[in-house]
Amino acid sequence: MKVKLYKSLPDAAMQIRTEVFVVEQGFVDSPDEVDNIALHFVAYDAERAIATCRIFQDGKRGYILGRFAVIKSYRNKGVGSYLLDEVCRALKDMRAPYIKLHSQYTAKDFYQKNGFIECAEPEYEQNALHVWMMRTL
Repeated sequence: MKVKLYKSLPDAAMQIRTEVFVVEQGFVDSPDEVDNIALHFVAYDAERAIATCRIFQDGKRGYILGRFAVIKSYRNKGVGSYLLDEVCRALKDMRAPYIKLHSQYTAKDFYQKNGFIECAEPEYEQNALHVWMMRTL
């Protein structure tokens, strides 16, 4: 498995996001203004794109990880943890002290297993419960 970093939203990332967030989960997800300023990560198994996420800086919160998605057939195989580790390594190289994310509440255990802690009360976004989480780098 390899992870590539992109300075603009690649088609592979958008395809994964559509498959996971729109088709599977019923969310609305389309390129937004954050995609224009974010760094995009895509994990590949051989030539197949299997996971993606983006990071960007928010003046109030620091570095934010978002649009984290792994295609269904690769879940529970370490792909998500590997991608998170690659993102955190890149952020350490940029001297970021921590990273935050707005997790779907159903995914918070995954993030906790990967070193994140809850840092705010749960709240709703697109009719789904989410919680802000943080990992010190």
